[in-house]
Amino acid sequence: MTGLATLLSVPPLVESFEGRVVEMLPVPAITLHAFCETPEITVAMQTAVADRRMSRTHATVHSGGIDAALELYRKTATPDLVLFESHAEAAQLYVQLDALADVCGTSTKVMVIGHANDIELFRGLLARGLSEYLVAPVEPMAIIAAISRLYHIVGATKLGRSFAFVGARGGAGSSTIAQNVAASMARMYGSDVILADLDLPFGSAGLGFNLDRGQGMAEALHDANRLDEGLFEKLLNRCGDHLNVLTAPASLETLYDLGEGVFDRVVDLARSTVPFVVLDIPHVWTSWVKKTLLAADEIVITAEPDLVGLRNTKNLVALLQQARPNDAPPKLVLNRVGIPKRAEIKPAQFVKALNMDSVACIAFEPSTFSTAANSGRMIADVAARSPAARHFVHIAEMVSGRATGRDRRVGRFSFKRLWGGLR
Repeated sequence: MTGLATLLSVPPLVESFEGRVVEMLPVPAITLHAFCETPEITVAMQTAVADRRMSRTHATVHSGGIDAALELYRKTATPDLVLFESHAEAAQLYVQLDALADVCGTSTKVMVIGHANDIELFRGLLARGLSEYLVAPVEPMAIIAAISRLYHIVGATKLGRSFAFVGARGGAGSSTIAQNVAASMARMYGSDVILADLDLPFGSAGLGFNLDRGQGMAEALHDANRLDEGLFEKLLNRCGDHLNVLTAPASLETLYDLGEGVFDRVVDLARSTVPFVVLDIPHVWTSWVKKTLLAADEIVITAEPDLVGLRNTKNLVALLQQARPNDAPPKLVLNRVGIPKRAEIKPAQFVKALNMDSVACIAFEPSTFSTAANSGRMIADVAARSPAARHFVHIAEMVSGRATGRDRRVGRFSFKRLWGGLR
């Protein structure tokens, strides 16, 4: 069997995403101990603590319920949050909480997953200082949401959303798409956008926006310990009214051997500053790339319709499906479709093999893209009415979840219209 036939015959990697994506604040760096009585709650807790929104939480899941908790805390200090499952009725549950209060530190919060759906019980528990009560059965996302609410500061600025753009192979055009989508968001919504170029040695955002080569990203990483909003703002290059670019040094004078959490502080500051953060991820595979991808709110994979693109996209989608079970699948963009004399996988076959739709299928337009690249401008600046410009608007709408009020049919992907234009 040929390579193409093998890939196209593989069972689908992505099932339809069921349920809704829950928007919530990430859980901060707390310590959490969970004590479970049933296998169902144990599995739910294990799934919850493995979710990306709890990546900074130091969590352990124990069996044994409240008795195991009391035995442990007679010997050691309590964590920031104690969560335990209980089948007890109201009177017994009150006794359990009183016993736990005798060994808990004053700053420890307590959550209970109970099996009684009783409003009077709930009121009595709150009166005794319980932080939260959930009724079993409970889904992992409900557990995460409840914990997130406990540590949400009233009046705090809502964090912006992060969108990671990554190519299925080098040269697929992911950086170009990230730059144009970021520029489109800034124009469409009148909201501030930060484009962060994470490709330190070879980043192209400076060239894409005709900016002087700067050390923005390099300085942000170098001064990460003292990086605050004021210093961070000074490192940004302003492009128009609402777009800011954090450029890469694009220099080979330094070797960039980066740790897993190297970009955490930069991304956190960006998200606390603007509603939208576009992350241009280089085509390498390191611990920090994997962590940055898994932590993003939305992921966009750019692929060319060839065998390598299909294989690599399958691998990426499989990884993300396993590591992000509570998130929507990544968005797929097919790029440079219809290059003359190049053997390609038909877009319909490509997406069928993945069992997922593409949010855009961008035709090969060498004149439009080269003109924009050589002048340091975006596609909307050189060919505002081009199909590519409309696709970038559509991608921006899909990842941001915001519509612009324009005719939704404009720029929507259509195989018939695409192939009609390529003939």
